[in-house]
Amino acid sequence: MKHLLLVAWIVLAISVSPAQEAPKFTRTADVIYGHKLGMALTFDVFQPEKSNGAAVLFMVSGGFVSRHEAISDRFFRPLLERGYTVLAVTHGSQPKFHISEIHQDIHRAVRFARKEAARWNIDPNRFGICGISSGGHLSLTMGTQGGPGDAEAKDPIDRVSSAVQAVACFCPPTDYLNWGAEGVDAVGVGPLEKFKPAFGPGSETAESRKALGKEISPINYVTAKMAPTLVLHGDADKLVPIQQARIFEKRCQEAGAPYKLIVREGRDHGWPEMTKEDMALCADWFDQHLR
Repeated sequence: MKHLLLVAWIVLAISVSPAQEAPKFTRTADVIYGHKLGMALTFDVFQPEKSNGAAVLFMVSGGFVSRHEAISDRFFRPLLERGYTVLAVTHGSQPKFHISEIHQDIHRAVRFARKEAARWNIDPNRFGICGISSGGHLSLTMGTQGGPGDAEAKDPIDRVSSAVQAVACFCPPTDYLNWGAEGVDAVGVGPLEKFKPAFGPGSETAESRKALGKEISPINYVTAKMAPTLVLHGDADKLVPIQQARIFEKRCQEAGAPYKLIVREGRDHGWPEMTKEDMALCADWFDQHLR
């Protein structure tokens, strides 16, 4: 996943022609939604000329690494074309920050965007979220765990809800303790050993991996009240197995949670249609649940 952003934008380059007419929008770069260790946390705001009043937070994340220079409107043009204001969110990256800490960045981003929604003429009750791979994981995390803020918090941002109203994402990890098959531990070991820094100290022992894996796996937070969720996943994915989407689907069915899975046959971890046809399907999903 460390190089997933590069892969995703290579896919983007071959799937969207430079000559294709872009939707008209304005971009506000580097809106600061928080700080950590003296560094700013930012998102870029893309406002379409004809807004529908809803917003989608797009997770700029691959391998739990987030790079501002990777942001491109070409990836989410179908959302802009439908009138969605897109907030391209960057977060603290591994190895400096671990997954649990990155989760808190995204909670903060949603809360800040909701509190400041009037700045961009968006409805704070119509928030969607979208991402790929680790960005998909972050999207599911907000869809299953976003919720009320702390009414007693000193920071007014922390008093605001981090809930989203709809999720549409691609090839997300869902259960790090059952990776590809039941009982396969991937909390920085085994299939995901090369991503160990993202898991931090919690990946050191079997006991700590069990606790961390349970904490960071969205599958453990599925309820009937979670945000309506769409997942698109390739059945030939060599990095995040399709099994991750299947077991999440089963858990949603058991809980009566609103979930839809679209399987792309023969597709690996990224495919050409992702940035056009499939992002249009994400826009359809948001149309259904946000408009």
